[in-house]
Amino acid sequence: MELEPFAGYGLIAILIIGGVAGWLAGIVVRGYGLGIIGNIIVGVIGAFVGTWLLAKLGIFVGAGLLGTLIGATVGAIVLLLIIGLFRRV
Repeated sequence: MELEPFAGYGLIAILIIGGVAGWLAGIVVRGYGLGIIGNIIVGVIGAFVGTWLLAKLGIFVGAGLLGTLIGATVGAIVLLLIIGLFRRV
């Protein structure tokens, strides 16, 4: 079973893409960052969320590294916003 958003990438590449996506999401959504490890985890999970969400909305952001990074960042932003809502309560 291949991880669709990360098809063709190795584990190190997945962590780097996830880390960059989580870092970018932390910049966009100020105050909701979870630290480097948390941002990597949010970025990797965000790749799946972002890919699914963009597909459901009928939005194609591209293929390859840039498309994966955009999808991961969108998903990480969504996850950070959701986490932020729960942290405020």
